[in-house]
Amino acid sequence: MSTKKHDQFSMQNPLTQYPQPPFPAQGQPAPGLDAKMNPEPDHGEATYKGFGRLAGRRALITGADSGIGRAVAIAFAREGADIALNYLPVEQADAREVVKLIEAEGRRAVAIPGDLKDEQFCKSLVDQAHEQLGGLDILVNVAGKQVARKDVGQVSSEQFDATMKTNVYALFWLCQAAVPLMPAGATIINTASIQSYQPSATLLDYATTKAAIVAFTKALAKQVVERGIRVNAVAPGPIWTVLQPSGGQPAEKIPHFGEQVPMKRPGQPAECAPLYVLLASQESSYITGEVFG
Repeated sequence: MSTKKHDQFSMQNPLTQYPQPPFPAQGQPAPGLDAKMNPEPDHGEATYKGFGRLAGRRALITGADSGIGRAVAIAFAREGADIALNYLPVEQADAREVVKLIEAEGRRAVAIPGDLKDEQFCKSLVDQAHEQLGGLDILVNVAGKQVARKDVGQVSSEQFDATMKTNVYALFWLCQAAVPLMPAGATIINTASIQSYQPSATLLDYATTKAAIVAFTKALAKQVVERGIRVNAVAPGPIWTVLQPSGGQPAEKIPHFGEQVPMKRPGQPAECAPLYVLLASQESSYITGEVFG
């Protein structure tokens, strides 16, 4: 089963636009690789068309090797931005493909692998992105950790700590380092989740971090608006990314992933990217402190 390729702007039925459950049973060790998913996710490789909405902009994107981060990187490059990509070293194969896609658009791609659970690396990541891109005016926090557990007793302190550090502490460290370097007109886009508002029983720690991201986004937006910096968040529903079959969902849920939502299918990363583009661009100049589902 392969993901449909289509014109991004042609009208079509959203219910059947992309693959629908049931999907083949599948699993991967975390963090997983997109290329091993069946069907492969659509990140906009063959569909996203840019119009120069981010011409001359310089963006740092975490989790840019796969999933939503990859789709955002592709879209930003096609809109004219240069990009620093962060990902885990074991995700190098996926990241290499994204670098090629960015460079194919004539944009600069700076690959900076590393673990966001490390405070010093987060600060170094921002400094490197700023230096190598010649400035930094967009920060997109996408990277996240999600591990499904059916019982609170199964969530170890080590897992809880790793989820918190990846999803919340890293967000704090990256924003703390980036804000002083950002000019007026810059934007920060965080990634929350439907789990912020409708937490699943199996995602106790993950949902907790995503609710924290909503509050963090709204508070930071009020802090930095006087600098002319905007801060918003995107809160996706079930999206077909490698996060899901690599431990983010119980194995038995993968074949039916996304069936429970009104569209009766999971969303694709490519369907999220245009919203990140809007929030990064000057078109959303009067929007800050908001969360978009």
